[in-house]
Amino acid sequence: MFIAQHSVASEGSVRPLLAESSCAATDGDALVEFTSDSINLPWIIFRAVHRATHIQGLSTRSRALLAALARTVDADRPYAAIFARRELLTGRAMQSMRTFYRSLDDLEAAGLITRAPQKRYGSAGLFGRAYLHLTEKAAKILGLVATEQDAVEMKQDSAAVSNDKQAIEASLERRSANVADGGIYKDLYPPSQKRQPGTLPADLQRLTSLGFHEFLVFKLMTEAKAQGKFLSDVVDASWAGLKKAHAPINYLRALLRKPVDFAHRARVLRQGAEQQVHHDADQAELTATIARCAGRTFYNTNSTRRLTVSTDGSTLMAFDAAEQQSRSAISGWTKAFAAGLREGRLLPATDQRDAAFAAHCLSVVPTLTRHQGEGRPRELTGSINGHLKEIKERLRAAGAGKFGSVPSGRGTA
Repeated sequence: MFIAQHSVASEGSVRPLLAESSCAATDGDALVEFTSDSINLPWIIFRAVHRATHIQGLSTRSRALLAALARTVDADRPYAAIFARRELLTGRAMQSMRTFYRSLDDLEAAGLITRAPQKRYGSAGLFGRAYLHLTEKAAKILGLVATEQDAVEMKQDSAAVSNDKQAIEASLERRSANVADGGIYKDLYPPSQKRQPGTLPADLQRLTSLGFHEFLVFKLMTEAKAQGKFLSDVVDASWAGLKKAHAPINYLRALLRKPVDFAHRARVLRQGAEQQVHHDADQAELTATIARCAGRTFYNTNSTRRLTVSTDGSTLMAFDAAEQQSRSAISGWTKAFAAGLREGRLLPATDQRDAAFAAHCLSVVPTLTRHQGEGRPRELTGSINGHLKEIKERLRAAGAGKFGSVPSGRGTA
């Protein structure tokens, strides 16, 4: 067939290979033309550029230059000098140099920028740069500084967010009565969730006075647990040394590494402290009891003994009806006296007890008088007298042998 001839069906003469190479070069040029930089502007700068390009009352060239200035200015210091060359600004604003100066005049006339006078270096005889500054009006329009309207918008946004959160929580609380969705609605903030406590334990808060930070104390608690100890026991056992240590943090960490049973030592110290507290409480109670009973009189249960406390509470006078004489106690009587009051063995004086004690005293007096009348001095028998003489002679002999001869008249019995 003649249709498939080379001169008719071939594409070699219609699209030569030279055209393919020119197409590849054209594609490369197009790729270069439609590329841009990869700079990511902050949101506040991006907003300032957007506002600069949409300001009403300015010409197109002024808006383009203001957008270039907004892209170049420092967002943290909007009133500071803009460090940019004319070539950079004209390139970003896509203006010629004459249009650039006309745009500067328009922005200065509108009160959006200020141009500082050009400085001159006297020593070199050269002129320096003339920097541009944004005015307060321009900074507020571009949103580089906060205004009252921005504060109101922030409050409205926060209120809207809180309302949305409350609405979401309310919707989570309302559960469906027909759908078995118990696993969907869960407490997102359970009270029993394990988390680091907000405050230190009461027995470890004193470490903050030595320069320990709260988070460091929590870390030391973990280190002590890894060593098989409790930080509270180590602190209780070594608190006296920690207060005097030059570097208490290093000192405490060194103690955590030592193979010492701090729990036993801390337990002994706690028991001693508790005993001291009980002893102080007992002493205070005893002092209060003696002070309350000062100058008062008490009797035992059968009213045969009378006890009187002095006015200053230092002496106790005891009078027994059977002995018919008084005895005084200066020390060591307070505990027994307080125990007798507490157990009910000592009762305060009343008229009936006074009368009963007087009756006991009168019943004892005749018996004592009779025994005193009937009593006579005993006479020494012969055996007793002989023993006494023998003892005296032995004493004289011992004294004569040790101290020499005894003078006459002084050695007789």
